[in-house]
Amino acid sequence: MTQNNTDLNTRRKRARCTVQKKTFGPVEDLETHVRSDWWQTLFNSLYLKTDADLLDDMEVTRKEVDLIVSILGVAPEEKILDLCCGQGRHVLELARRGFSNVEGYDRSQYLIRKARTRAQKENLQVRFREGDARKLPYPSDTFDVVTILGNSFGYFDSTLQDQKVLEEIFRVLKPDGRVFIDAVDGDYMKKSFQPRSWEWLDRKYFVCRERALSADGDRLICREVISRIDKGVIADQFYAERLYNKESLFELLTVSGFSSPAFHTTFSPVSAGTQDAGMMEQRILVSASVEKPWPTSLQAIGNKKPMSIAVLLGDPRKEDQVKPACVFDDDDFDTLERMKKALAEIPFMKFTFLDRHETLLEDLKKKAAKIDLVLNLCDEGFYNDPTKELHVPALLEQLNVPYTGAGPQCLAFCYDKSIIRGVAREMRIPVAKGMLVTEDAELSKLSLSFPLLVKPNSGDSSFGITQKSIAHNREELLEILAASREKMGSCRPFLLEEFLPGKDISVGIIGNPPSCNVLPITEEDYSEVPEEFPKICGYEAKWLPDSPYWNIKSVPADLPEKTRKEIIKCCLALFTRLGCRDYARFDWRLDAEGKPKLLEVNPNPGWCWDGHLAKMAAYANISYSGMLAAIIEAAKERYGLGASENLELRKMPGTTSRKSPAECAAEFEEEIEARSSMDSENTGKKSVFSSSSETVQAFESV
Repeated sequence: MTQNNTDLNTRRKRARCTVQKKTFGPVEDLETHVRSDWWQTLFNSLYLKTDADLLDDMEVTRKEVDLIVSILGVAPEEKILDLCCGQGRHVLELARRGFSNVEGYDRSQYLIRKARTRAQKENLQVRFREGDARKLPYPSDTFDVVTILGNSFGYFDSTLQDQKVLEEIFRVLKPDGRVFIDAVDGDYMKKSFQPRSWEWLDRKYFVCRERALSADGDRLICREVISRIDKGVIADQFYAERLYNKESLFELLTVSGFSSPAFHTTFSPVSAGTQDAGMMEQRILVSASVEKPWPTSLQAIGNKKPMSIAVLLGDPRKEDQVKPACVFDDDDFDTLERMKKALAEIPFMKFTFLDRHETLLEDLKKKAAKIDLVLNLCDEGFYNDPTKELHVPALLEQLNVPYTGAGPQCLAFCYDKSIIRGVAREMRIPVAKGMLVTEDAELSKLSLSFPLLVKPNSGDSSFGITQKSIAHNREELLEILAASREKMGSCRPFLLEEFLPGKDISVGIIGNPPSCNVLPITEEDYSEVPEEFPKICGYEAKWLPDSPYWNIKSVPADLPEKTRKEIIKCCLALFTRLGCRDYARFDWRLDAEGKPKLLEVNPNPGWCWDGHLAKMAAYANISYSGMLAAIIEAAKERYGLGASENLELRKMPGTTSRKSPAECAAEFEEEIEARSSMDSENTGKKSVFSSSSETVQAFESV
């Protein structure tokens, strides 16, 4: 016998041994082999193969989705959770049909990965999460509809566990929400199940099945022995499903809190390739509704109807060039969930969410008569184009719909940093020395001293501003401009500003004249940034968790009282001059002498839970929910939409209503006129502001 033959025989013996270990052989009692947590391991690649005749049949999936839409009357904007979603076939089909708020949730990590891959291939921006259906990671009153489809109900060995699933569904559904369950028809299955069957899955795989009722007759025990012709038995697996009928489902839904369970036509999948439909052969379709009050904080006083607010958001289906991967990622979806949870805590308001930009105009037209106010949180811009941020309020203006935040003109002004510099200089508000550059030839006129900060003249989210944006000489300046243009476009204008070494300052304002509230001023804490890195809060600090800049913190600013008051006075005057509304953020930086210079004005600043505005609010003991509520209340007061609620902002310790921006602007004019008429004996007095050619002294005191 040769060595090769010896090796071949050895491999054959090992293969035979392996095959023997993968099967139990004849089994008298199937039930004794079923693990209580069989559902944790069964749903893998073999599951997709054994059930492919149904799970990969698009016609079956379409028919199932047709039933959901027709029975429940689901609207495209409603928020839907597909529980036990598997590889996401129903979620993806709904997304293809234009349902914009659909999410899938499943225990199988493998199937969730499959779902995400399929969504990515089709460019469908839907979210999938992995987890246990008995403990959902969503706040109460989140969804309009929850579905359990494809015979995915009744896997646990106790009805109490199934009840936990239903109670969680009840919790996350909104008042008047609906649940829809597609479950095995237990009565039919008890009489009609096949004790044994086998089928070829393809040219290599076949499966043999055994089935038997459990000892109590309430579950169907199933065994699958899966073989591959070149490898023998590759799996011998057992599972069980509870056989609910209409009566037991009605009772379970009622005990779990649901109202008016309704049974619809039974459903049998029709597929040309189906050989053994098994538990999927005939299913019960049942729906039920949620009759519960909104939380106490949301109930109307005097039985009045809650205010209807539509929330406009960026479109998660489309590219977003500002984001690192150019698409919405899990962090973005988490931010959205936190925002929705915070809004749910606001009293006496009902929110709907609109984020599908292709149909936004039509959706708004349909809802305009029923919308009391729009909460405009679409800071990504129309179609996620930041140059079109002003298009969203312009659309709302055309429809005559009230909305929060700045109007189109204000957004247009503030998007252009050079224009803001000009307005500020006209108002005698100090800005950093700088110049606008559209082409390199203009650098021949450069009279600024290095180091210089190079940043795009337009844009937000610090896009284009990184640690490499600091130029220490002309050669570095040309390199930075070349690299920036290659990334952002050759026609893009850039702003060159003296790099100020002092504190980074942010000022947040919520409200409108005559009652504006200034939040605690914050500064950026760079103590965790290595010394060799420039102290700049740019793109890395906002988007790149692996960057040293990610550790920058916003802390209460340590400023002389005179400096603090003068900064606030400037911000309030700019608020009115630029047409800011409801809320805004102003960014400043101190120079080497501690004198503040305006950097940017941000109308409709970032609203996320961990953004600068939320951090400033937190230092005033205002919750994230309270901050969003204050923005809404500011818009309500501006439009005269009813009395303000008792918000956290009104209880903010240490903060009082200040003079209106208009009054501050008038004071500017008076002080500047008075200053120009001062005689020479007063010219020696110093202000906290620079008296360079870029600015004029503004104030001495408040």
